[in-house]
Amino acid sequence: MKIAMLSPISWRTPPRQYGAWELVVSLITEGLVARGVDVTLFATGDSVTKAQLSSVIRTGYSEDKEVDPKVAECLHIANCFERAGEFDLIHNNFDFLPLSYSRLVKTPVLTTIHGFSSEKIVEVYRKYNSHVKYVSISMANRRPDLSYVGNVYHGIAVEEFQLHEKPGEYLLFYGRLHKDKGVSEAIRVAQDSNKKLILAGIVQDQKYFRQEVEPHLNNQIKYIGAVGPEKRGELLGNALALLHLINFEEPFGLSLVESMACGTPVIAWNRGSIPELVDPYRHGAVVRSIEEAVAEVPRMATLNRARIRQHVVDNFSRERMVEDYIKVYEQIIKGER
Repeated sequence: MKIAMLSPISWRTPPRQYGAWELVVSLITEGLVARGVDVTLFATGDSVTKAQLSSVIRTGYSEDKEVDPKVAECLHIANCFERAGEFDLIHNNFDFLPLSYSRLVKTPVLTTIHGFSSEKIVEVYRKYNSHVKYVSISMANRRPDLSYVGNVYHGIAVEEFQLHEKPGEYLLFYGRLHKDKGVSEAIRVAQDSNKKLILAGIVQDQKYFRQEVEPHLNNQIKYIGAVGPEKRGELLGNALALLHLINFEEPFGLSLVESMACGTPVIAWNRGSIPELVDPYRHGAVVRSIEEAVAEVPRMATLNRARIRQHVVDNFSRERMVEDYIKVYEQIIKGER
């Protein structure tokens, strides 16, 4: 089985700090290679992989402002599809643009739909619905007007996250600092519960940060910037709870799984995939208001953190994810021949 793995090129694969899609692609790719699958990773030239690497872009356009995103994406996608005949399957993790190339090649194309950034892009998915195979990353992220060959939940390298059995003292926000991610809501929960809050992540909206976040920074509310893999586990594991109060329907929620792998419970809105990931009685709290979130904070210290981690081991490991994708690949390849 020869697989072409098409990664996004906003960041390196795997990312140095932020880059959820690139991280998932890396986990799939390295897991497949470990299983003996022949994989060529189409990603930035500085990507790190045990697969064969093919690149026409030196670095990600979010890391190098000299790179024009549209030009980079055009060359990157073309590089993969011009080599389509070398592979049994192209696994597209690069959103909707590669779909427009799919009818130009005979090689079957599988697209993991990591989320719908806009209702406008759904038109492209609809157009290629009968030609390209789609995988969802949660049942909540599925659309009734699209057909899916399977659902594959994301998995993580569980061994990179150690169990912290003792609850920490601070609440944690971990992700992009943007209105959509619920930073203001996390600050309100920390203030109303009289708990320290650490904000970790890249600032994606400078105006929002200046107006809604910066005025609240003090000894109680601290912003520490982006955190890479080397510090991620300690930051997550030493928290009392992760606050995930986002303002959109969650497609999956990788940070929730990473937090739970450390034994740290999650307080999240009841939106999108959250009920598929978090049992509110065992793994944290699924809430509908700031008041509910504040009321749940004290209970987080009473939860069995070993049980929370085991939930991730059983359901969201890299090995399970890779096995699920291999089954999907085999199904598609056998069906196409």
